[in-house]
Amino acid sequence: MISIGIDLGGTNIKSAVVDREKGLLSTYSIPTEAHKGPEAVLDRIADAISNATADAPEKPVGAGIGSPGVISLDRTTVSNPPNLPGWEVINVHKEIKKRTGLDAIVENDANLMALGSSRYGAGSGMDSLIMLTLGTGVGGGIIYHRELYRGVTGGAAELGHVMIDYDGPESNSTAKGGIEAYIGQRFLIRNALPLIRQHPDNPLSAYLENPDELEPKHLSRQADSGNELAIRILADAGRMLGYAIVNYIHILDIRNIIVSGGVAKAGDWILEPARIAALERLMPPFREGFEIRYETLGNDAALLGAGSLAFEFL
Repeated sequence: MISIGIDLGGTNIKSAVVDREKGLLSTYSIPTEAHKGPEAVLDRIADAISNATADAPEKPVGAGIGSPGVISLDRTTVSNPPNLPGWEVINVHKEIKKRTGLDAIVENDANLMALGSSRYGAGSGMDSLIMLTLGTGVGGGIIYHRELYRGVTGGAAELGHVMIDYDGPESNSTAKGGIEAYIGQRFLIRNALPLIRQHPDNPLSAYLENPDELEPKHLSRQADSGNELAIRILADAGRMLGYAIVNYIHILDIRNIIVSGGVAKAGDWILEPARIAALERLMPPFREGFEIRYETLGNDAALLGAGSLAFEFL
């Protein structure tokens, strides 16, 4: 059985031919051209589906689409996705069916990362898990008894906006002091700059003239070389992540944590402080089975999750 997986981003649209048993057979990427407006983006999604379908070994059952924004409970409509100018409320299922003839089903992109990990990646074999996508922002997905947990209206798992300090720094949210404000890429760097300014002799100070060029990967490389300041910055962010994880586990009673995204590539410089902080604060009954794993599939997990969604609901 074959499906088409789509990962809709503000810059690129990725597509894939997904085999139910084998996973990804082929992948493609085209520019989103988001500046041209919603109709153009829908045309680009249709182009991405057509590109993948042309190489599919059989007719796909349909297309699963991962999108930012709020997804309707029936998985047809996307509302106000960030990075897509002019897009308000659009029935993507109807528009893609009209353009391609294929049925389409839509889900939040972070939710599909969780589903892809559960079906094909680090979460394979786990009954339940929490996925954290640590990128420009912080997204999340919850798998409960092998199914996505979506809440009452489909908007569950906005894990980046769980507050760990109600009077803390701002991020892309009305929830000040959410974990995104500490470990989202932009905000991690924002928090690091005052510390770097206090150490003008540190190699990291070379980025002060152009702070937008500093990324977590640079901090990680410096940490690998023994830079104590870089180690401290990453550890501080990891510790805050650990505090958020305590909240997730105490609420959900799910102890398997999977992380993905560019910030997560810092590996144990962030994840080990997160483990330590979480274990220090978890109630004893919740410590058994607690684990943090890195998802090596990267963005392919979202494509696999999108394909899986089509298999399961189309």
